[in-house]
Amino acid sequence: MNEESMDNTATTESRENRVSRKAELGREKMVRKHVQHIFDRLHLEENHDNNLSAADVLQITEHSLQSQESCAEEELIQTFLQKLLMMNYRARCINVKENNEQDRTQQRGNDSSEDDGDIFDDMSLSNEQSTQSERIHPMDVQMAVFHCADGFLKQLMVTKLSQCQYALPLLVPDPDTQQIKFPYWTFRQINKSWKMKNTNNEIISQTQSIYKAKSQMVCFFRFGSVSSSKSHLMNSLINEKHNTFFHRNCPGSSRTRVLMDGVVEIAWFCPSGKNTDKFMDYVVFCNLHGDAGDHEKQMQILTEMASVNVVLLPRLQRTAKHAAKIQNLYKDKKPLICLFTEDESAVTETKKGKFKIGLKDRNQSDVSEELRRTINDCLSESSSTFRLEDLSKHSDIRVDEEEDCRRGREAAQQMMSLLEKKNLTEIKDSFLPHQGKLWHQWSQNNKELHRPQGEKTEMDISIKQMDLQKIRELQHESNISEFMKLFFKNHSNAANNLFFLKWLGILLDEYTSADLSDLHQKYDEKWSSVVKLKEDHAKPEKLKAEQAELERISEDLQAASFGLEHIMREIGQIYESCSSVKKDKKDLQFHFSSLPSLAAEMMISGFPLELMDGDAAHVPLVWISAVINELIQKLGDQRVFVLSVLGLQSSGKSTMLNAMFGLQFAVSAGRCTRGAFMQLIKVSDEMKTRMNFDYILVVDTEGLRALELTGSSTRHHDNELATFVVGLGNLTLINIFGENPVEMQDILQIVVQAFMRMKKVRLNPSCVFVHQNVSDVTAGEKNMEGRRRLQKTLDDMTKLAAKEEVCDAECFSDVIRFDVQNDVKYFAQLWEGSPPMAPPNPNYCENIQELKEYILSNTAKSNGMILTNLKTHIKDLWEALLDEQFVFSFRNSLEISAYKKLETEYSKWTWSLRRAMKETENKLHNKIENETIHRVEETDLQRELKTASEDVEKSMSEFFEKDRDKDILIQWKTSFEIKIKELEENIVRETKRKLNEVLQQRDLKKKIDVQRTHHENTLYEKSIELALKLKHKANDKETLKKEFDLFWKQSIKKIISDTPPIKDIDIMRDVREILRDTNKSVSVDLWNESSECRDIFFVSSYADYLQLKKTSGFKETFNRVTKDMFGRALPKEFDTQVKTFVTDVDQQTEKIIQPYNISKMGYNKSCIQELIDYIKRRVTEHQDGPGLYVFKNEFFMDLVLSICKRANTIITDQHKLFKEANDPVIYLEKKRKGNYNIFQKYCHEASSVAIFGQIICQKLKEPIEQSVYKKIARYLADEMRSNCSSLNGNRSKLEKYILKTLAEEEDFDKYMNYIHNPRDHLKSFIRDEVSRYITDKFSVSVLPKMEKNIELLQQKIVEAAHESTKHVQENEGDAGLWLKSFTQRLSDVLIFSVKDLSGVKHYDVDVKFLEDVIRQELTVTISDINKELNTDTLDKNLNCEFRPEEILIDHLCQCCWAQCPFCGTVCTNTVPNHDGDHSVPLHRVTGLKGCHYRNVHLSADFCTTLVASKNRFNVSNKWVSLKKYKKAGGVYADWKITPDLSQLPYWKWFVCRFQKDIENHHNKTFEGSGKIPQEWRKCTKQDAIKSLDESFKISTRL
Repeated sequence: MNEESMDNTATTESRENRVSRKAELGREKMVRKHVQHIFDRLHLEENHDNNLSAADVLQITEHSLQSQESCAEEELIQTFLQKLLMMNYRARCINVKENNEQDRTQQRGNDSSEDDGDIFDDMSLSNEQSTQSERIHPMDVQMAVFHCADGFLKQLMVTKLSQCQYALPLLVPDPDTQQIKFPYWTFRQINKSWKMKNTNNEIISQTQSIYKAKSQMVCFFRFGSVSSSKSHLMNSLINEKHNTFFHRNCPGSSRTRVLMDGVVEIAWFCPSGKNTDKFMDYVVFCNLHGDAGDHEKQMQILTEMASVNVVLLPRLQRTAKHAAKIQNLYKDKKPLICLFTEDESAVTETKKGKFKIGLKDRNQSDVSEELRRTINDCLSESSSTFRLEDLSKHSDIRVDEEEDCRRGREAAQQMMSLLEKKNLTEIKDSFLPHQGKLWHQWSQNNKELHRPQGEKTEMDISIKQMDLQKIRELQHESNISEFMKLFFKNHSNAANNLFFLKWLGILLDEYTSADLSDLHQKYDEKWSSVVKLKEDHAKPEKLKAEQAELERISEDLQAASFGLEHIMREIGQIYESCSSVKKDKKDLQFHFSSLPSLAAEMMISGFPLELMDGDAAHVPLVWISAVINELIQKLGDQRVFVLSVLGLQSSGKSTMLNAMFGLQFAVSAGRCTRGAFMQLIKVSDEMKTRMNFDYILVVDTEGLRALELTGSSTRHHDNELATFVVGLGNLTLINIFGENPVEMQDILQIVVQAFMRMKKVRLNPSCVFVHQNVSDVTAGEKNMEGRRRLQKTLDDMTKLAAKEEVCDAECFSDVIRFDVQNDVKYFAQLWEGSPPMAPPNPNYCENIQELKEYILSNTAKSNGMILTNLKTHIKDLWEALLDEQFVFSFRNSLEISAYKKLETEYSKWTWSLRRAMKETENKLHNKIENETIHRVEETDLQRELKTASEDVEKSMSEFFEKDRDKDILIQWKTSFEIKIKELEENIVRETKRKLNEVLQQRDLKKKIDVQRTHHENTLYEKSIELALKLKHKANDKETLKKEFDLFWKQSIKKIISDTPPIKDIDIMRDVREILRDTNKSVSVDLWNESSECRDIFFVSSYADYLQLKKTSGFKETFNRVTKDMFGRALPKEFDTQVKTFVTDVDQQTEKIIQPYNISKMGYNKSCIQELIDYIKRRVTEHQDGPGLYVFKNEFFMDLVLSICKRANTIITDQHKLFKEANDPVIYLEKKRKGNYNIFQKYCHEASSVAIFGQIICQKLKEPIEQSVYKKIARYLADEMRSNCSSLNGNRSKLEKYILKTLAEEEDFDKYMNYIHNPRDHLKSFIRDEVSRYITDKFSVSVLPKMEKNIELLQQKIVEAAHESTKHVQENEGDAGLWLKSFTQRLSDVLIFSVKDLSGVKHYDVDVKFLEDVIRQELTVTISDINKELNTDTLDKNLNCEFRPEEILIDHLCQCCWAQCPFCGTVCTNTVPNHDGDHSVPLHRVTGLKGCHYRNVHLSADFCTTLVASKNRFNVSNKWVSLKKYKKAGGVYADWKITPDLSQLPYWKWFVCRFQKDIENHHNKTFEGSGKIPQEWRKCTKQDAIKSLDESFKISTRL
């Protein structure tokens, strides 16, 4: 060829290359345009570039509540993902809803009549493109999501595609750059299992990670356009009943397919070990989509790695576009099978390893069989193998594992390198020492501590607690392994954190799977052997040996399980040990307090957290609580709905949860769930308001009747787990597998018993029974029969459980609200065919969706619980389960917390009503004193209370309807509404009584008032006479003063001589005189003042006061009765009855004294007479009652004297006030300064209006002071209810502050007063608090408030003067009319009336100047009042009825005062006469009340310990188990004492601090059985006070 020809050839080739390149660029541009169009139609523009995350698709959305086979185009992505996550292989078969009829039916031309038309015209063939928009190809939907997904979502998608037995994307061209990507990361967590026969013809099982599994690969290619479907042909080889590869004839397929061209998909054939298997070994199939000639790189990669190549093409033509490529395949040494769509020939071997098969007009089954045999023959001759990881080494492929993923893998591999060549059964002991024997030992000891055997004392408990602490110390001393150090180091890298955790989980599963599989196989064989030996009645020795071996394998299984959950368990135990010893570990690189944050982050990221340790069968409460606290810190106190699941082992519980929520709980045989795990599922923002919660907390549990636990697990373990899970869940799914009635009975008996326990502790979970693997779920009649049978079984199990739980229940609906029609779901079998190649049954997936919709639609009826409450609830459930008597031991802290919150609100409501009525009482009291009203009716008071009542009613309604605990609170709504109504009626009735008494007393003390007014007027008139005589000496102040003083002295002397003095009183002398007169039979010496009496409120026992009735039937045994453990010859209930009686009599006598109003009316001996008569009547009534005893005379005497001693102070103080108010010397001395001022004015011949104005202002001073002091009293009471921390909460909070104050003062006598007379001590505490508050706040708030009140009164007085002047002018009246108007206008706010000025002459007063005089003189009066304001005058001038402490006492003492019959602690219920049992958050040491053992040693036990022990006590000569103390009846039956270890360290400190004082007080010692544990002595006062804050948190929460 010449040079010119060569140039022309080169030019031609160059031109052709340019044209080819230009055409290629055009095609690429067109492809990108089509790709973008697909993304736009699917609304994925924003998520393009890996922005769609797993978190986005796993949250609960509105779409997840909808089950639909068709959807709008914009919903394709959500619908596809929803079905895929549920393992529904119909995810690829979603119909798109058409917009209108015109889209579905194309019409050509116009509508015409029925007779018109020509079939040849109307239906002639046409090559015109349909105007209908082409539907999106299902594989484009899948690949669009794949391209937009981040690495974790891709991995989740591929895992679910694998579970659906679908082919997976292996090589994926980038839609923008066409660069080939290998999504290696997506395959990492997929395992495949298969069975095959070995050379000995034995069936062996294998489970391998697909990315490491070595296998032969068969690759399929297509050249050109062919009439047969390559993918369909491949499906017939793998599973003819399932479309592993999507093909043109699948539902939803369309002509356009944008994103699949060039994609290589991979699928696996896994044999089952049967002769019917199509391939005897594990085989990989790869499918290159599109024309192989257009995808050279993919084809090259696959042909290099394939064991067999299969090519599909129409026919062979040398001139064909891709003839050279086919020729190269033929020349390659690897087997080649050519499938010709235009050839009819059977299989033909053209040369060794080269075959051709015709497809035209041939039976599909025949072709598949020929192809299968040919492939098998080729594989048997081929030695080449394929591993996925080999692809990652290819230079033309970009692997999806980016930098973060690689770093995560390297970090995980670094940890795994430490495990190399280690015995799997010993690995946890070496690398995870904190969760080994020490943790198991601690768990066992803790259970023993809560389940006492025999008579366990506080000393025994203390020893056991010290043992637990020693174990924790040993745990803390354990070194952190290098394995865990690496975990902490690698986890701290935030960038690759999730990849690291995923990688570690993958590598650990891979590391343990083979050994676990072998151990399970050994276990199965040994189990079968044991069963056979039992059936054959083998020798006991041999059976025992085999059972021991079975137990050993079971232990190996337990030891060999090693996953992320064990690492987290280790972290939990490191945290718990550090928390227990309160110090960090030396080899921990950071503070242990940050460990819960690590676990919380993992939960938020979607990892499950172990809730109950399945190996130790224990809940690590400290760890779980800390993690939940961290969740609250990171997420807020979110509301969660707890969904739990129960079922037999391998009944499909985890599979069901995984399918329902797209989770990944362990489901393989080698990794069955142990214990319980919890996982968070987020609820989308738009669904939160509809569902009333923010997250679903899914709790998966180990199977009941787990085989590997048979040797060590018991029915008790299953009952414990079932009770815990049922109690924790808002809804529990009860999973029943198959229709075996024996298996059903096994689980149902456990479940029914668990629900029965919930009912008895007032928890109301719901349940749904899921009946899985039902052969025909569509058979309605069969399902009805199944429901009937289930109902009967449940009812039968209920009767059995009722006997065991001592519960009155005849059928399951007596235990829980249950609708057999709606709460029983039937599920199809999981697999459609036989594993390992069977896909999940779509009907099963639809059943899952229906159940999910049912669950989520019913969640709106429940509010779930906030995380704080969940933490508390977990603690309550587990601590109750630690005790063998769950129902007796359960302490519902959520209910307690809600009730305490209700108590706090109730206290506010009652305070609002009392405060409003107090204002009304004060206003009406003023009017009564001013004689403007003469009668008080209840209707008047009710009208005054109406506004406050309506406000309270509104507040109550909002509280019960809107509070986050409204579901718990609703049970008390009616009773509290009734209590508020009763309170309103009571305070109206009581206020009416008090005001009517004021009315009566007003009339009775008129004589006193008349006399006092007479004295005032006499002095006034005589001073005027004197002034008129001395007016000529008006400027001689000294003379005036001297003359006035002389006059005053003589006048007072005259008044004293004419008025009998008010004598001092001696209450106790009057008491003895009355007793002496009314009790002639009693020795006179008893009533002498020198004779001693015992203070009946401080005696430790009333035995000396009692003697048995002759008819009691108890007399003979009384003197010889064996003393019970508390060392009482007197039955304990007698003591309690007398104590209650004495307390009640004391309270009632206080009420008798109040109406006498001694400060106003003076003392009368009849008051004491009434007291004594009342006490005598009560004593007689008590003795005549059903009791078995009567009182000795000494009891009546000591009771009267003790009560009267208490009353003595009150009566004497009030009489002193009366004397000051009515003694003429004292009273008139107060008037001296005012009279002198008037005297001076008369001397200076002041005008009558000036004098009259000054007199009015002087008269106003005392009423103003009275009003201000009353108002400040109400203000202080209200202020302290709001701002004083000790008085602004419920009863429990008040109790805490009382105990704090006692500890700070360390006064033993005050302690004894608190223990024996709690009501008196409470009053004393309130008085001290008020006094302290006034002193501390006087200048800050009290004085400014008083001054403000004075200022307001001043304004009202000036305003009244102005209005009165105006009134007189309008009516042409005189000073008398002015005075009447003036006093009436002030009658609401001041006790000031016309009668107060009855002796003052005002006939010549010029009214028009009076207002100015009042304004001027009032300023002087107000100034005088302000000068006198200080803490001393405040205390002195506060009216005894209106003192702030008395208002607060009246309010705060309206509560329950029942005392624990064992330790004397007062019930902390704020509501008097409350519903339900008495209770206290924390009891105290029973020895403080004098309880002692038979050997007269004081008891050092807490009530909560005693009722958990096997000790007994004696009631009415009958021995009663302390565990069943309520059976003793009487006061015992009214108390709920939870058996637990909730001992308040405060009382331990108190017993140690005041041991000698206590022993001297009771004349007994803490020795022997009552010896004080040495551990108690470590508790300091600071610890004691701190424990109050911690221990009362539950009581004062919210």
